[in-house]
Amino acid sequence: MSGVLTADAVIVGAGVLGAAAAHHLARAGHRVVILERGAPGREGSGTTAGNLHIQAVHSQRPGQEVPLDNARFLPLQRAASERWETLEEELGASVEMRRSGGFTVAETPGQHAELVEKHAWETSAGIPTEVLDGDAARAALPQLGRTVIAATWCALDGYANPLKVTPAYLSSAARSGARTHPYSPVRRIDRHREGWRVTAGRDGGLVVDAPVVVDTAGPWLGRVAAMAGAALRMSPVAIQMHSTVRLPPTLPHLVQHIGEGLSVKQVAAGNLLIGGGWPARTLDLEGRSLPSLASLHGNVRLAARVLPFLADLRLLRMWAGPLAATPDEMPLIGEVPGLPGFLVAGGTYAFTFAPLWGETLRCLAESKPPPVDIADLGPGRLMDRADHQEDGHQEDGHQEDGHQEERNTQC
Repeated sequence: MSGVLTADAVIVGAGVLGAAAAHHLARAGHRVVILERGAPGREGSGTTAGNLHIQAVHSQRPGQEVPLDNARFLPLQRAASERWETLEEELGASVEMRRSGGFTVAETPGQHAELVEKHAWETSAGIPTEVLDGDAARAALPQLGRTVIAATWCALDGYANPLKVTPAYLSSAARSGARTHPYSPVRRIDRHREGWRVTAGRDGGLVVDAPVVVDTAGPWLGRVAAMAGAALRMSPVAIQMHSTVRLPPTLPHLVQHIGEGLSVKQVAAGNLLIGGGWPARTLDLEGRSLPSLASLHGNVRLAARVLPFLADLRLLRMWAGPLAATPDEMPLIGEVPGLPGFLVAGGTYAFTFAPLWGETLRCLAESKPPPVDIADLGPGRLMDRADHQEDGHQEDGHQEDGHQEERNTQC
């Protein structure tokens, strides 16, 4: 076939995970082609709050049926935090990354007990946190309401501007030779010789051959994987955010809730962003997901209870964005069993994990051990066993846990 492009890796999806993977792969000297169905960074990566969640998060957002495993998340959060620390220097660009520190609050004795438990997990994972009673928390952050009976403080929490992070990654990748094709939806993914042939574009006129395909298509991840022959059980959802009018510097720290879906912070522009995973009214993967008035009322009411000064502020706008959740609410990253060279990455808290997952995907593409243990996070757990093809490898293509130190030193 004439006009076929060749690359070392094709990345499907130019959100934050795809952009991070492109940066790491291109900087390592690989020829990278990025295919994006619309505008880069427009979907979930452009609608997220941009929080850097380093201490343990609330285990269930509103409407979430399965709690996430906070203890399993924490080593990943610490590894991601280390990479965020040097990201702006690495990318040669400001992404408005701020280590503002964060409070996670409790309003009931049961929630207080959760704070104490998570503090023990955090200490074990090497994440420094401090448990405060309500009066001590209000002394540190006077904006907290009287319903707050305890809080944990973590100086590593913070945020970055999602509208700057993804473009900065893509710009860095482009400087190393990566080529991005926006408005180029993938049409087919076929086995071709020892690798893959990806057909994309409105008319299917863009064809790329590569030994590696990286599926970072967000809520469309399952659809893209199906084109390659992998049936992954994904649970995409749409959540929503709320923004107030701009204020002078008022809230210096990120505030979250351990038992209910809440995150509040003031960004560099002065707006207060209120989120926490409240569900949107609809998930529309063909158009734009619609926000929910019920979630607006619930989220803002909760925020005003924890931070009473918010009750006097005018909301400027609200919006919904898609999220590539998994049925077990855990991250998804690894090679698809039986499909050599077909890698996937996604799941909740992808923004926090982006620098770590970008590096990990490069290691996997190079057949090198990843920097953290991901053996239990691979796509095999989301596939029916009958779909697994025998290929002589461990189910998710990773080494045993006992080789973790060797992994850390090799990649």
